[in-house]
Amino acid sequence: MAAAGGGGSCFVLGASGETGRALLRELLSRRLFARVTAIGRRRLSLSGESAAALEQVVVDFERLSDHAAAFQGHDVGFCCLGTTRAKAGVAGFIRVDRDYVAQAAELARAGGCKHFILQSSQGANEHSRFLYLRVKGEVENLVQAVGFDRCTILRPAVLLCARQESRPAEWIAQQFLSLVARVFPTAYSVPVETVARAMVASVLKPGGGKVEVLENKAIHELGKAVPQQGTE
Repeated sequence: MAAAGGGGSCFVLGASGETGRALLRELLSRRLFARVTAIGRRRLSLSGESAAALEQVVVDFERLSDHAAAFQGHDVGFCCLGTTRAKAGVAGFIRVDRDYVAQAAELARAGGCKHFILQSSQGANEHSRFLYLRVKGEVENLVQAVGFDRCTILRPAVLLCARQESRPAEWIAQQFLSLVARVFPTAYSVPVETVARAMVASVLKPGGGKVEVLENKAIHELGKAVPQQGTE
């Protein structure tokens, strides 16, 4: 894999979200890729070395096919793109979490991307009666069908993080799960930093087949320690 020696190129979708920000920090601090590009609807506010090391491309997701050039020439694609039903409504949630992701995957494959890493959700199932889990299951199938050389799907449980936006109910749930995690560390939750490290580690380690699905416990294990740059 080109990334092992600090070469190659990757892009990140959803870099403004909690996991996406953690992933960018991991990628930029470890310098695993010669080129890191954040593709999103707006530019991120960064400073210092991070700003200089990161390329940013602003796209209109409603006209994503017009931005095919943004997906050209990347070896690896990381996708943390997503919204919530409460924020975007039912139609908006489906459009972002399924349609945008699937179209981006198609453009990435056409642009030469070999390995696509998708952040999904624990319990994702296209037949679920719950909208969130059903959409996550649908997008997993769509991404797999694109035909990447490697496709890694991560299914984290509840994400533990300090959100920038206020979500009081979720904050209370996270405080409870943080306590539960002391007893059952891999069952019900996972820090976003662990998910980010697992995403990076999935690139560095040998592939587990054309499609690899990592459930919450596997994410914890993979995210504990990422191999050093230059190792396999």
